This record gives sequence, structure tokens and C-alpha cells, in this order.
Amino acid sequence: MIIVGQGAISGGNGASVLAAAAKLAGAVGAVTADWNGFAVLHTAASRVGGLDLGFVPGEGGKTAAEMLTGTDVLFLLGADEMDFSGKTAGFTVYIGSHGDEGAHGADVILPGATYTEKSGIWVNTEGRVQMGNRAGFAPGDAREDWAIIRALSDVLGKKLPFDSLAELRSKLYAAHPHFAEVDQIAPGASGEIAALAQKAGEMAKSAFASPVKDFYLTNPIARVRRHGRMFGFGTQQLQSCGGMSARE
Repeated sequence: MIIVGQGAISGGNGASVLAAAAKLAGAVGAVTADWNGFAVLHTAASRVGGLDLGFVPGEGGKTAAEMLTGTDVLFLLGADEMDFSGKTAGFTVYIGSHGDEGAHGADVILPGATYTEKSGIWVNTEGRVQMGNRAGFAPGDAREDWAIIRALSDVLGKKLPFDSLAELRSKLYAAHPHFAEVDQIAPGASGEIAALAQKAGEMAKSAFASPVKDFYLTNPIARVRRHGRMFGFGTQQLQSCGGMSARE
């Protein structure tokens, strides 16, 4: 089995390291027709789910770092695990619950619900689909992320084709059926790992660095409490989406 951590693949050599590890997995027999021993560990909740949905830059697309400096409008959906010190992007919209780093440089803040205040589908680091149920409603003007985006699409004249969470999930299941298989793991395709191995190339001599600077501050709730800056969504900071009901 080959296990690769984020510290190895998040630097400048990341793509080459990942491809080289995939090549090694094939060479030592860690990937066969009935066994996938090539594993990548992730540090963010449901990043695997995002990858399953194809949340990666398309051809000619920008990386996350490039979006911070090369866009006229920047939309941050709970994006706080980034270095915003060099941000030069234009008008910035932020959706989140605790006003972490992403919110402090935003022009408009749309308060979202925490993970306990919304229903969600998560995919853990082994690829297992999990369902999270809402424990309570979000306070004040905060809304679930899907409802904010749906209302915003209507305001912008690009109405999304769903009016409820059930309708949204129906479309998700149609496009990606494995998300409906709760507590199941969709088998990986060995051919995809072999294709990745073909991209292996030269790597610079740079050290790996852990992406985790402080284990106890790896989420926005812990960070804002540590720094004593629980964010208040004041009237000047909050711009609500039109057309959203109290419980939409």
C-alpha cells in the first residue's frame, strides 16, 4: 500500500510527487484489478466529495492561489484555509458561519449555517458516503449554503433548476449515483491511477512541509474562539439575498 499525505503533494512539486507515487504503486503491485492500495489522505472535510464532483480547475482554469490575485469577482464558500495576505482580487463575496480569514477581506458577507445547522452529504477520506442531519436551525439571517446560492442565482437572473434540498439531491444523484449509496464506498478505477502515473516527471529538491501548523486550530470555530474574535454580522457587513424565507 502507498499512502500519500497532503504535505507531499501541496507544494510546487505536488503534481509530480503525486504522479511519481502513482507510478510506484503500479511498479510494486499496490494497484491491481481487485485491490487498490494507492491512498491519498485529505485534511479538509468532504474534499473527497468535492473531487468526486469535479471541483478542480478545467482547461485554462485558475488554481485557488491564482483566483486570489487574478479575478474581478471572488466568491468564497467557507474558504478560510488559504493565505489571504497577497489577495488582490476584486469584489469579494463570502459565505461562512464564523467570520474567519475569508470574511475579513470580503465586501459582502452572506452568513451561512454551521455543520450542525444543515443537512449534508459528506465523503470521508476513504471514499465512504455519509449523511449528516441538521440538529437545529441557524440563528438570525444565516441560511444553509444551498439556499443562499439558489436565492443569489435568482437575483442575478440565472435561476438554478431546483427549489428545495430534495430537488437538489435528486439532481446530484442523477449526475453522480454513488452519492446516494450512504455508508458505501465506490470502488476506484485502476485505469485512472495508471493514467496519473504516466504524468510522472522531474522533481525539484525541495522538502515536504506539513499543511497543519497547529492541530488544535484546524477549523474556523476553534480559531475564532482562540483569538477572541467571534464575528458579528452587523447591518453594514450583511447583505442578504432577496427572496429567502425565514426557514428556506
